[in-house]
Amino acid sequence: MEKIKMNPIVEMDGDEMTRILWKEIKDRLLTPFVELNTEYYDLGLPHRDETGDQVTIDAGNAIKRLHVGVKCATITPNAQRVEEYHLHEMWKSPNGTIRAILDGTVFRAPILTGMIPAYVSGWKKPITIARHAYGDLYKATEYRVPCPGTATLSFRGTDGTEFSKTIYEFECPGVLQGLYNKDSSIESFARSCFSYALTTKQDLWFSAKDTISKQYDQTFKLIFQRIFDEDYKAEFEKAGITYFYTLIDDAVARVMRSEGGFIWACKNYDGDVMSDMISAAFGSLAMMTSVLVSPDGNFEYEAAHGTITRHYYRFLKGEQTSSNPVATIFAWTGALRKRGELDGNAPLVTFADKLDAACIATIRSGTMTGDLACLCGKTGVTSVAFLDAVRATLEKSL
Repeated sequence: MEKIKMNPIVEMDGDEMTRILWKEIKDRLLTPFVELNTEYYDLGLPHRDETGDQVTIDAGNAIKRLHVGVKCATITPNAQRVEEYHLHEMWKSPNGTIRAILDGTVFRAPILTGMIPAYVSGWKKPITIARHAYGDLYKATEYRVPCPGTATLSFRGTDGTEFSKTIYEFECPGVLQGLYNKDSSIESFARSCFSYALTTKQDLWFSAKDTISKQYDQTFKLIFQRIFDEDYKAEFEKAGITYFYTLIDDAVARVMRSEGGFIWACKNYDGDVMSDMISAAFGSLAMMTSVLVSPDGNFEYEAAHGTITRHYYRFLKGEQTSSNPVATIFAWTGALRKRGELDGNAPLVTFADKLDAACIATIRSGTMTGDLACLCGKTGVTSVAFLDAVRATLEKSL
């Protein structure tokens, strides 16, 4: 068949085992069928270090220009990684950097196959996590307190407003952390969540802890409620869906007792934790879609899991691994589908749909990687064998 043509998207390569899978997916499932048109950025840790992380900033700005990007999993270095990779400094999360540039919301949902029962027996439908992708812990200012002293929180406004309050009188060494967020980003988060709920016809839950965080979390709560009442309430009623706010501890209890099928909006760190919990409870961290949606119409697709370090070290020893590539494949298909939708490129949309279906069909036929096989009482195959099986299934549908 003639290769499908497309307009460019931003391609962001990554690290370790997912970088290996990235190339295999392109070679086996994409380039034989699509004339891939990508603007390439190497976000592998060595190259980020070489460029002083400028490559990450460039990639984020490229998504704003081309409107669609697809990203491989990357390393967020800690002290051990700084030593291992001989880094100039402990670079921040590339995901956090890109999310700050795009100022969007991350929507994550499990990929269901019908083969793997959820660990929570009542869950029958996917639960989508909507994660605020700006500020909070990921842009925090931290300080290691070396000795007794006074820690204060202060602010000096351009209008002359001044505020200062003692945080704690340290009688010994300790640690400080300062978080922030801004109304404009919270408003974008709220609008993205309400719009996504209307698009998918799903109820929307939002949870925080305003009873304890009486200014920070309450600001989120009040902004969500104001925007809902002013701009979305009538549309929600017309669509037959609901929105409500609840404390995050109550939300956890409600989620565990639910059957799924709704969107759960969370602040940045809460969403990070809860999306991993949801994905694991539905079977595997490698079976989770993730898309960052910005309010001005930009989309970044990625896998929700990490770089599969343990398998990478085995790969370097020459061993065959059974790493699950499904989430990374779905990141590619999500980006290709969105590119096709924005451009009216029906063949590209159809190809993305068929590749998704081929992945699910291959798993249902009994061919799957080790993480899924151990849940189904089957024998797992290597990553390459799984990709080859997906290609055979895809070719039949094409």
